Amino acid sequence: MDHLVIIGNGITGITTARHVRKLSNKQITIISNESDHFYSRPALMYIFMGHMRYSDTKPYEDWFWQKNTINLVRGFVTGIDTDQSMVHLNNDEKISYDQLLIATGSKPNKFGWPGQDLPGVQGFYGLPDIELLEKNCVGAKRAVIVGGGLIGIEFAEMLLSRHIAVTMLVREESYWNNILPQRESELVSRHIREHGIDLRCKVNLKELVPGSEGRVQAMITDNGEEIPCEIVGLTPGVSPNIELAKNSKIATNRGVLVNEFLETNIRNVYAAGDCAEITESDSANNKIEQLWYTGRMQGMALAKTLCGERTAYNRGIWFNSAKFLDIEYQTYGYVSNIPRDGEDSFYWEHPDDRKCLHLVYEQKSHALLGMNVFGIRMRHRVFEAWIREKRSLEYVLENLGEADFDPEFYREFEREIVALYNRQFPEKNLHSRKKRGLLNFL
Repeated sequence: MDHLVIIGNGITGITTARHVRKLSNKQITIISNESDHFYSRPALMYIFMGHMRYSDTKPYEDWFWQKNTINLVRGFVTGIDTDQSMVHLNNDEKISYDQLLIATGSKPNKFGWPGQDLPGVQGFYGLPDIELLEKNCVGAKRAVIVGGGLIGIEFAEMLLSRHIAVTMLVREESYWNNILPQRESELVSRHIREHGIDLRCKVNLKELVPGSEGRVQAMITDNGEEIPCEIVGLTPGVSPNIELAKNSKIATNRGVLVNEFLETNIRNVYAAGDCAEITESDSANNKIEQLWYTGRMQGMALAKTLCGERTAYNRGIWFNSAKFLDIEYQTYGYVSNIPRDGEDSFYWEHPDDRKCLHLVYEQKSHALLGMNVFGIRMRHRVFEAWIREKRSLEYVLENLGEADFDPEFYREFEREIVALYNRQFPEKNLHSRKKRGLLNFL
């Protein structure tokens, strides 16, 4: 019986194991040093804030693994011997494999700042970080977060829930404007400040200063300012966790190099999820996709390949969703922070400064290319279909009501949005068409 060994029990590793089990009777072993069972990483902040218990974040009962004959090993892999098809654990145990999946995820970035390893300084990625933050919050009154992005804003919200004053340093001119177009970035920046967070833009960390007991006491910025703090959150992004692969014969670059089938350069060795760097023959840029849903999709495709049905990974239309404090965010397709040649856009913002819709379209055909929406919940499958079908901007605006999520509970804004378009393009004279039916309740 073939033995599949999976290093990592995040969404990619677990999805692969579950789908392999559905398709085969292979022996499956999952190795993780972080936790005994799979849990939802996006839910970590809610554990800390008291909204959920750790047990609530486990999608499967503890007996699920034994029932499905998936062997969970709590351990730390220290090496991969591809010549002998074997992995080495820190307790000197050796586990042989017929197929190996590296699904080791990401690790928080550090850039060699003086004092970055002081007590009170930490990142935010996995369950151990929640446990460490509980300790670091004891007696703390001030915190500084280095780096914006989604992890940084989650960290800030967690600290605010403990009544700890937060300063956030971002190197960009406004929050996350390396990803968001300027108007959306400014909207979120204002919202962050309205919540009492001291957002400092175009400011970088220079060094961290310890107090008399060795714990971090202050931060020095690149402009020489000293900011007192007892907690420092380092959230300047994450990088693929590839140390195991780098110390083996497995090819790496920024991530573990794989093709569209998630195969490495070594036969029967695969990589997927945050740690994988997918090479594309028709593109000059390799892909590293560090999202929950892409990790899940990679695991589903790889399971078929592992069971004899060689299947390429195809992400489809890009999407993501997040929450910036009280504002929900969705994005579909491609919305660049800097407009690209041949593109144009339509932007609507509500007077309350908490909602906006940004539609990007092709100048010649008016085909929808991408969408950002803040503060309004839209239906994923509707926008995905519109982009895939290359629906025009005018079609999307006239049928925007079709994308409303639970309109019986939330206010609708398509009339205001279409009215703005008609003011900007009076010759078009669009009308908002209400579309209701079963789709709205699925």
